[in-house]
Amino acid sequence: MLEKLKESLAECPVVEFGDYQYFVHPITDGIPEGDPKVLAEVVDAIIGTMNLDCDKIVTVESMGFPLASALSLRTGIPYLFIRKRKYGLPGEISLVQTTGYSGSDMYINFIEKGDRVVLVDDVLSTGGTLKAIVTALRQIGAEIVDVLTVFEKVGKREEVEKELGIKIKTLLTVEVVDGKVVIR
Repeated sequence: MLEKLKESLAECPVVEFGDYQYFVHPITDGIPEGDPKVLAEVVDAIIGTMNLDCDKIVTVESMGFPLASALSLRTGIPYLFIRKRKYGLPGEISLVQTTGYSGSDMYINFIEKGDRVVLVDDVLSTGGTLKAIVTALRQIGAEIVDVLTVFEKVGKREEVEKELGIKIKTLLTVEVVDGKVVIR
């Protein structure tokens, strides 16, 4: 299972942001060029584990865009993007996202109290983005029915699950060792 995705990790570059080792992959960064067969495999795997009893698929700018779009096309469930740009629309909610290598303001629009949402993201690294978004969605009154990521870096999922009281589904657990991505 996920053979094409696993193969695609073999040669992906690793860069450093301070002490943080970051792997560069089409699913997480849009570079190098993405193989549609890998994306299709990822989308099929997500749909195979995703709670389809939801109102909206929600993702984060920017690498969640291809995932949410493809999932929406395949399931018929509408999608929304949490953006890094303020639009000033009625009901817009602001949150602060902090990751292992950056931080930024993000904005949620068109999610309302009672909406049943599935949150999809490319990678769980430090958990900073996920924590901020889950907290904001709960403040709105949305019900988070599922959380899915393609990759998880070793050692963070259980901590984030415990802190948020939520189950996070991931397709692959990875670790950067000696400048290479290792699947665990």
